[in-house]
Amino acid sequence: MRKPSLKSPVIAKNRIVEKHRIGAKRHIVAGILSAAILSLTGCATVPEVIKGTTATPQQNLAAVQSAPQLYVGQEARFGGSVVNMSNEKNRTRLEIAAVPLDSVARPILGERSTGRLVAYINGFVDPVDLRGQLVTVVGPITGAERGKIGETDYTFVVMNANSYKRWRLQQQVVMPPGPTGPWGWGGPGWGGPGWGPGFYGGGGWYSPAPAQVQTVVTE
Repeated sequence: MRKPSLKSPVIAKNRIVEKHRIGAKRHIVAGILSAAILSLTGCATVPEVIKGTTATPQQNLAAVQSAPQLYVGQEARFGGSVVNMSNEKNRTRLEIAAVPLDSVARPILGERSTGRLVAYINGFVDPVDLRGQLVTVVGPITGAERGKIGETDYTFVVMNANSYKRWRLQQQVVMPPGPTGPWGWGGPGWGGPGWGPGFYGGGGWYSPAPAQVQTVVTE
C-alpha cells in the first residue's frame, strides 16, 4: 500500500488539527494567567505602612495648592518621583514630583506631574536610597513654602511624612493570546463543518503577535 504523500489531504488536515490543539493550549494557559492576575489585582490593597489613620487621605494636590492653609492638619497621601533630597538637622527633606496614584496608592507610570510638594521625614534617610525613586508618603499637611524649580519661583505644598513607601520598577513579559479564528474558540471549527476558510488570508487563522515587555510598579 502506498504511503500518503506530504501533499495528502489527510496529512494536511492532521497538521491543521495539531496546530489547533497547540493554539488551544496556549489560549487556555493565557486565560488562566489573566484570571490569576485579575484575581491578585482584585485582592490588592493599600500597603499598611501608607494606609494612614483616616479612611480617605487627601490626594488632590491641585486643590491643596490652591489654598494650602485650608488643609493644614488634614492627612494627605501623595506619591511620585523624588527629584531632590537633602538631609537637615534631625530630619530629611524630600522634593517630590507628584503624579496620580492608583487604587493601591502606587504612582501611575506615564502620567503627567500634578505638581511639586515637600515632605519632611523625621531622622536621617540616605539620599542614595530614595533620590530618583518612586515613593508614596502619608501624613499631615503643614502649609506651604516658597522655593524655586530651576530659575522659576514656586510654592510647594509641605507635609510631614509620618511614613512612606518606596516602590520598585520591574519588567515583565506579556504573552499575546493564542491564535484565534473567524468564529473564535468553540465555533463551527470544533466539530462543525470544518476548520473554516483556511489559515491564511481572508477570514482565516493568523499567528500570534510577538511578546511584549512592559514596566510595572511593584513593592
